[in-house]
Amino acid sequence: MGTANNITWHHTTVTKTNRHLLNGHKSCVLWFTGLSGSGKSTLANAVDEALFQQRIRSYVLDGDNVRHGLNSDLSFRTGDRKENIRRIGEVAKLFVDSGQIVSSAFISPFREDRQLVRNMFEPEEFIEIFLNCPIHVCEGRDPKGLYKKARKGAIPDFTGITSPYEVPPAPEIIIETDKITLEQAVNKILSYLKGKKIL
Repeated sequence: MGTANNITWHHTTVTKTNRHLLNGHKSCVLWFTGLSGSGKSTLANAVDEALFQQRIRSYVLDGDNVRHGLNSDLSFRTGDRKENIRRIGEVAKLFVDSGQIVSSAFISPFREDRQLVRNMFEPEEFIEIFLNCPIHVCEGRDPKGLYKKARKGAIPDFTGITSPYEVPPAPEIIIETDKITLEQAVNKILSYLKGKKIL
């Protein structure tokens, strides 16, 4: 598939700053990353609910949900996993441009891919949230039964088992989901957003 050459970026009449003023808050992407079972989707949705209760415009991009539609053509092999993250970055950027706080819940195991997405955003718009949870805890939870299948060889390139997870070197927020409650984790993220004057 070739790259289209005859296209021009059209700037919108209503700017991101205009939307921030209308909403009464800034926009950003909360990029949740961590092993399967670390609690990404659970925490992303809990944060989204807390923001909704405060009348903040927000949305959750969940890994499984996106693969049902937009990325249904992609496999879980390394090349397609990288493309999956690139596409999500582009979608998240559109949400941020629309003035919303978007929570992205994907394993996104590779530093290079996460950096590629970070580079799409303005400073402080990309907030990397590393869910630091030991693999034995994640495997003990195994909400989808994926670790069990991976151990049997039924899932190739499974992060943490047969494919690496590269720990973020300097995430904005670290959440140890095996040590604090869901409510405490949500409050930690909201406090960060308030401290950065996003809320």
